Amino acid sequence: MNPSELSYGIFQGSSDIGPVINKGKTFYNHQTEIYSIKGSGTNMWFNSDEFHFLWRRVDGDMILSTQIEFVGKGVEPHRKAGLIIRKNLDPGSPYVSAAYHGDGLVSMQYRLEKDSATYEFRALDDSLDILQLIVHSDTIIMQAAAAGDVLKDIGRIVVNFTGGQEYYTGLFVCSHNPDVVEEANFRNTRLTIPASDSFIPYTDYIGSRLEILDIITGDRKIVFESELPIEAPNWSRDSKFFIINAGGLLYKIPVGGRKIKQINTGFATSNNNDHGLSPDGTQLVISHHAQDRPSGENSVIYILPVRGGTPRQITLNSPSYWHGWSPDGNYLIYTAKRKGTWGIYKISVLGSEEIQLTNSAALDDGSEYSADGKYIWFNSNRTGSMEIWKMRDDGSEQIQITDDEFQNWFPHESPNGDKLVFLSYLPDVDPWDHPYYKYVMLRMLKLKDGIPCGTPKVVAHLYGGQGTMNVHSWSPDRTKLAFVSNSKLIPANKK
Repeated sequence: MNPSELSYGIFQGSSDIGPVINKGKTFYNHQTEIYSIKGSGTNMWFNSDEFHFLWRRVDGDMILSTQIEFVGKGVEPHRKAGLIIRKNLDPGSPYVSAAYHGDGLVSMQYRLEKDSATYEFRALDDSLDILQLIVHSDTIIMQAAAAGDVLKDIGRIVVNFTGGQEYYTGLFVCSHNPDVVEEANFRNTRLTIPASDSFIPYTDYIGSRLEILDIITGDRKIVFESELPIEAPNWSRDSKFFIINAGGLLYKIPVGGRKIKQINTGFATSNNNDHGLSPDGTQLVISHHAQDRPSGENSVIYILPVRGGTPRQITLNSPSYWHGWSPDGNYLIYTAKRKGTWGIYKISVLGSEEIQLTNSAALDDGSEYSADGKYIWFNSNRTGSMEIWKMRDDGSEQIQITDDEFQNWFPHESPNGDKLVFLSYLPDVDPWDHPYYKYVMLRMLKLKDGIPCGTPKVVAHLYGGQGTMNVHSWSPDRTKLAFVSNSKLIPANKK
């Protein structure tokens, strides 16, 4: 379905809840993916509510997130907007909300029984405009963050209206004054239906969303959705298309989305998410699982024309997983397992003896050249956690860059060398693994002359992981990033 045909984006209805005097209204901008909601109402508190609700019926686990901005100065300091989960559309319905108030107060508010009292957990900090509600069986968790920061738990509550039942979820605005209409904009709104707890990695899959992140504004846009597990977008050198992998094959997707076209990779039909373009954009490097080698040890690197053709083998030994192409076009760098140890290697695009660049007893992975070709970024768990590292292009001067609580993978430097973006998992993820279907962040470091400045800032919160951003995905003009997030696909809805 064409997104321009939709009235409420991912939602199904827009309703005033309770006896509001002034009717509310919802507008969805299909180009920016911003929801604008006007709402009135006396309050959402005590035993009954008045507000405007943009909703969808959901059954089972889900994650709903957004970033909120009020329009105008407003009248009441306690006007509020946010995310909400309700048993039904009655004014006294049991509910849990993530509320962002006009005076900056952020709280988890809830009513556990019909027509009963309302309670709340208050965040310690104000103006946390990024909100998230997670439903897992009968438990609801609220998280919040300021722009650039990590989401933190605000509260959690056990309810009796989500586990195995249909409920309502969505966005709301309440003016806290029956005579006033207030408005709020909701950006980067995502409703995610996660994988089941029993899913089997690399056997069971859910849908994928190809997204573009504007580094300047922070706005995200979904350009393609698929039931296939699409992974690892490369941005073409002319900015016209992406290359992604799905089900062992490679595809081209126009930057505007919609059409998808398979790339002819000849005999290489078991490609993983380690692929990319040559600096001039004419060639494509792939990592294909050769059938004549032992399973799990059979990834081999090949090069072929970007338009498609017969792959030319580069690495003689396997497993070898490509990650970077030197700016001068002469060398490839990759992760390889040799003599039982994973390290980073370098090889000529003409094919030759490989050159070992790292030699730790841990996992060194995710290598990529700096924009000037003088350095190589990579990730390593040699200190016990997965962190971002840097070395010269000959493997010397290996320096640790990040040192925090997160598991950090796949560093990608911007085309002009002023920024570094990487994928971060939470601390409880095994530092040897980059699994599917987890809460992850894209974080960014500013660079000056190749040296990181300050601390990493979060540029996107998402549900993803493996395949999200394994390979270089900056736009050539350095203003945008492409990445993949995951969810069971949500049917579109007409008004």
